[in-house]
Amino acid sequence: MELGITTTPTPERYLVSVAGEVDISNVGALRDHIDLALEQPTAKLTLDFANVSYIDSTGIGVLVGAAHHAAEHEKGFEVINAQPNVMRVAQLLGVDKEIGIVGA
Repeated sequence: MELGITTTPTPERYLVSVAGEVDISNVGALRDHIDLALEQPTAKLTLDFANVSYIDSTGIGVLVGAAHHAAEHEKGFEVINAQPNVMRVAQLLGVDKEIGIVGA
């Protein structure tokens, strides 16, 4: 399934809105957008997962890596509006607090 990704940069926050299912087949596109966002001169990266219905462990791994990368560069990182299925995967893997994911 194709992943829809749109970005909305502001001076305070770089917002990446994601739609679809995040899995091994398309996680590279998400990683590329996150890497680009982390290079920007904004203080925080926010991923809006309101329209993400599914994420696999590969996708969670990208989020964990992004959270660590953001911390190394002293930037804020959060995942907002996560659907229940996405929250459940993050919680089962024990990384929900590490990546700052919150439900819708």
